[in-house]
Amino acid sequence: MYTVTNRIKVKKGLAKKMAPLFTQPGPLLTFKGFRKVEVLVSTQFEDYDEMNVVMYWDSLEEFEAWRASDAFKEAHKRPSGNSEEAPTLENVIVISEVVSTLENN
Repeated sequence: MYTVTNRIKVKKGLAKKMAPLFTQPGPLLTFKGFRKVEVLVSTQFEDYDEMNVVMYWDSLEEFEAWRASDAFKEAHKRPSGNSEEAPTLENVIVISEVVSTLENN
């Protein structure tokens, strides 16, 4: 299993408002290999909030199929307008293989 984490810095006070946008039902649920998405919000930073959008996939190939899809492109369209108004300050994608877990069932 793999995680794909999008670490997104956003303007202060906006992360909790934006988080539900990443967990709305949609085409992602139909993609083979997709398991779940979680949105983690950190408000501890003085100048920005941080969202970690963590997607769980069975394989990298299945994630890449999502990333290459028209559904992905549609979901990631940027609204036209002034970039000064954009809530996102910067982001980085981190892909990790899950190699060890501990769960309390």
